[in-house]
Amino acid sequence: MAAGAPGPVIPSRYVEALDGADPIVSQRKAPKRVKKLIRGLSEKVLARRPAPGKWSIKEVIAHLADGEVILGSRVRFVAEQDRPPLPGYDQDAFVERLAIDKERTCDLLDAFAAVRAVNVRLLERLPKDAFARVGLHAERGEESIEAMVAMYAGHDRIHEQQIEKIKGQLAERKRAKRAKRANDGKSAKKAKEPKASGSKKRAKVRT
Repeated sequence: MAAGAPGPVIPSRYVEALDGADPIVSQRKAPKRVKKLIRGLSEKVLARRPAPGKWSIKEVIAHLADGEVILGSRVRFVAEQDRPPLPGYDQDAFVERLAIDKERTCDLLDAFAAVRAVNVRLLERLPKDAFARVGLHAERGEESIEAMVAMYAGHDRIHEQQIEKIKGQLAERKRAKRAKRANDGKSAKKAKEPKASGSKKRAKVRT
């Protein structure tokens, strides 16, 4: 960035999520972190939503893959053009309309990893002064490559936290179902047990 130029405007939630890590290094490692988070989970679990209207883990990973395509195109436009327009997009519409149900989660993760690797290589070869170049985001206004890189690095971490949260919610739901089945089983067993008869005659006590 040129001396005296203002720093990139990055929403605080991304800065906090990144927690001081180098953005490009963090981006490079993100696919492996996500892979580790979902290790051992079945496709059925990955596609299960924790609540109505909430994304499944699979949908979160699809969103990361889609976002990476968007990031790569924005970086390229800004690096090559002077103050190009950067259109926004509806992330929920991407998830709903891009037929991710026809893909396996592992393939979506592979797509994220592949595009991320290409984009990281681009960032590593760009000259330093390119990171101060800006595009005009449709909603946020001026946005530099430096800001975009930091935001997407923090964005990764936020969604990794979301995956952790979903895992916990699904595990809790599973425990609750098991407990309910166990209680229902106990209730059914108790209902079948014969009741002690109250009509038994008292034995006569002989003196």
